[in-house]
Amino acid sequence: MDLKTAPISTPPPGFGQIILLIFAAESIFLLPFLLARIFRPTFLAVFEITNFELGTLYSTYGVVALLSYLYGGTLADRYSPRKLMATSLVLTAAGGILMTQYPSLRLLQILYGFWGFSTIFLFWAAMIKATRKWGGHHQQGRAFGYLEGGRGLVAALIGGVGVYLLAAFLPNQVEPLSIAERQASFQSVIWFTTALVALVGLAVFFFLDDTEMQGTQHQSTAWHHIKTAAQYNVVWYLIVIVVCAYCGYKVTDILSLYAAEVMGFGEVDAAKVSAFQMYLRPLVCVSVGYLADRQSSSKWIFYGFVVLLFSAAAFASGKIVATYTPLFIGLVVTTGFGVYSLRTLYFSVIKEGKIPFTITGTAVGMISVVGYTPDIFMGPVMGYFLDEYPGMVGHQKVFLLLAAFALVGSVVAFILKKMVHQNHA
Repeated sequence: MDLKTAPISTPPPGFGQIILLIFAAESIFLLPFLLARIFRPTFLAVFEITNFELGTLYSTYGVVALLSYLYGGTLADRYSPRKLMATSLVLTAAGGILMTQYPSLRLLQILYGFWGFSTIFLFWAAMIKATRKWGGHHQQGRAFGYLEGGRGLVAALIGGVGVYLLAAFLPNQVEPLSIAERQASFQSVIWFTTALVALVGLAVFFFLDDTEMQGTQHQSTAWHHIKTAAQYNVVWYLIVIVVCAYCGYKVTDILSLYAAEVMGFGEVDAAKVSAFQMYLRPLVCVSVGYLADRQSSSKWIFYGFVVLLFSAAAFASGKIVATYTPLFIGLVVTTGFGVYSLRTLYFSVIKEGKIPFTITGTAVGMISVVGYTPDIFMGPVMGYFLDEYPGMVGHQKVFLLLAAFALVGSVVAFILKKMVHQNHA
């Protein structure tokens, strides 16, 4: 079968498969990322690490993930996703068991390196390709909107349960509590998360559709797929777009810290800020997905960058302080709209850019291997600014950096929008 003409099968009649993909896609990142995002002040305290040291954990993850994206992408074009994704989830959950023991920084580095492999190599491209298959010819925006929005809902629900578990043992006034008491409280959150990831892995193994994806090329070499994908200009535009968009997503990690350090929120209330933003994710992603199917994904990517640029500039201005809490909440909303719009749509442009289905995994791997490099550098950079310039100044520097990436992303998205429009015309 010709790589350039292989069709995409029509989507299945029900939503069971996409719901399972949603749970898998969010569960895989709960342990390495979601816990630190929602509970950042608590996370730093119980592991007794600094912002910079947390950033180095993300860098270790990102370095291992770098090669995992590319080679995992070619693997996804050769095998069905059920066993790949289920194995990935179970391995990731096994790492959570070590996390409950509050290992040293060195062991945490090893754990995050392991997660860089377990969450990406067998999982990422297979999940994206399965989602593209579900979306068929005319529902790519909707498919990725359901995926990203559903992930947000799952994250918000899990975050809400985590906040409840933490609040049951850790009230807002935490000064009288020792590190050991706080660790005992947070350990319940880690155990809950670990068990959930393992259960989702079992569900994927037993219930995910294991039929061969139409057009899968067992006879083609990985290098042949890479060379074919590299011929599509949209791949190179998407690399830049994903880098800039993912920097925005990484900055949302510090919103709970901003609430605590700048706005004066208590520890539990600061965690609620991140949980609240996650409830925006389903609404934004599903709505933008439908709009993209009616217009174009590339157009709404441009709009997302414009909104993100406005939000980052507002935070960088230094005017968002404790006396302007409603404005702070409003900017949390606009930041969420920008970030989640971008995360919803950048892989839906693969179809819009006419990349063949049979090399979807390889294209995703090529885009991701560079596009997700913020996993390597954004954590240490943010940690350096926040530790060296405590309080408002450090946060201003982080958001100024985000504004620069949002500006670059908006320019490239505008060029991509024009190119897609000319191709269709």
